[in-house]
Amino acid sequence: MWLIVKYSIFAALATAANILCQDAANRLYHGPFDLYASMAAGTLAGLVIKYVLDKKYIFSFRSRNLWHDGRQFILYSLMGVATTCLFWGVELGFDRVFQTLPMRYAGAVTGLCMGYFLKYRLDRKFVFVECA
Repeated sequence: MWLIVKYSIFAALATAANILCQDAANRLYHGPFDLYASMAAGTLAGLVIKYVLDKKYIFSFRSRNLWHDGRQFILYSLMGVATTCLFWGVELGFDRVFQTLPMRYAGAVTGLCMGYFLKYRLDRKFVFVECA
């Protein structure tokens, strides 16, 4: 039960970082592909935060060296490709249907919740297998 609570808190922190970075990017850049630029900025922020927290506090993973940690980060990121497609699809769908920034962010949060549920299972099976 404690694992679920910790994972949920970390997902909420990464989601908050994602939305805050998206909002900052929206305020700073108004040009071609601004929607996608803000989504990419938010995704990157959430990815780094979530990796650090998951690695240490969810999977208790200790890297042997920098190369090993880099390999794990790449695997972690690759597992996130499918979940990012899910999250971006939901966010873009909300943006298309409702055409307001608050609803776009609501779509992002919804997509991230769905994605993080799937991401834990992928990470446990393919990324942090040495810890399982």
